[in-house]
Amino acid sequence: MNIHIKCQFSLAKRLLMKRLLAPPTLAEIEQARYRLTDLALKTPLIRFDVDNAPGEIYLKLENLQPIGSFKLRPAGNALAALDPAIRRRGVYTASSGNMAIGLAWAARQMGIPAAAVVCDPAPQIKLDHLTRLGARVIPLPFEQWWQVVCNHGLAGEPGQFIHPVCNPAVLAGDATLGVEIIEELPDVETIVAPFGGGGLSCGIGAAVRALKPEVRVLACEKSEARPLAAALAAGKPVSIAPAPSFITGLDTTAVLDDMWPLARHLIDGAVSASRDEAAAAIRLLAERAHVIAEGAGAMALAAALAGRAGGGKIVCVVSGGNIDPADLATALRGGVPD
Repeated sequence: MNIHIKCQFSLAKRLLMKRLLAPPTLAEIEQARYRLTDLALKTPLIRFDVDNAPGEIYLKLENLQPIGSFKLRPAGNALAALDPAIRRRGVYTASSGNMAIGLAWAARQMGIPAAAVVCDPAPQIKLDHLTRLGARVIPLPFEQWWQVVCNHGLAGEPGQFIHPVCNPAVLAGDATLGVEIIEELPDVETIVAPFGGGGLSCGIGAAVRALKPEVRVLACEKSEARPLAAALAAGKPVSIAPAPSFITGLDTTAVLDDMWPLARHLIDGAVSASRDEAAAAIRLLAERAHVIAEGAGAMALAAALAGRAGGGKIVCVVSGGNIDPADLATALRGGVPD
């Protein structure tokens, strides 16, 4: 099957989304922070001491969120911002794991049904988490799953679709992380975050542009698959071949058309890290900081330690810690998970 799939929309739908999707304002970000007061944590920002570091490195520990991922912020804000009548009918999203977990967790807190369209195969640890939270799981092959993302929903599926990235409330939830970093480390020079769909880095970028535009925001991709780097080089989104690995959540084959204008203006550049570097960063985080990170969660640190984020004060977003135990064991033994 052809895996180089482009998102196809009607002109009317494309114009509607262009009207809706814009960088969140500071007022919208503050509203999101208020909505998330009883849902998400204000996570620690700690100094990471490591020999021969290219800069002064700090870790923003989103792996300590109740679901083990930053995705509780965008999912929780999007759900809380919904009209109550719509919310009561249930919600669903398309996610390889963490966004679905965030939505399911918040939905359970609010007493409403949730479902998740997941890319098959998805990490078993994340599927188990969804089951424990009571979410209904809908597995689809990558091609069909990607079309759900592109089409903003699955035909015939009941409930309100919450897009994992292209949603104003999702972006505002992501942006709360950027505000916290600026508040906790006002003299930060660079923030590095993993890039999957682009919501996290664009959300952080929106907050930084509003509060401290001189701070650089870098998006980190897998060296084996770099849709943002390809788009920046071409000046437009282009399709690339996927590179499945234990670094889940960064498996998109192109920057979404709706995210491209935001990514181009809110992100200062794309860096990357390899599977080997990510595995080494997972091991280092466990040994030096007693932090458990999943593959995507270790990417920012891996790139920073390789010098790709430059020097000065660098905040690396540890975006999640939902790693398969077998993959964690392999990394801790000095190996590289598949």
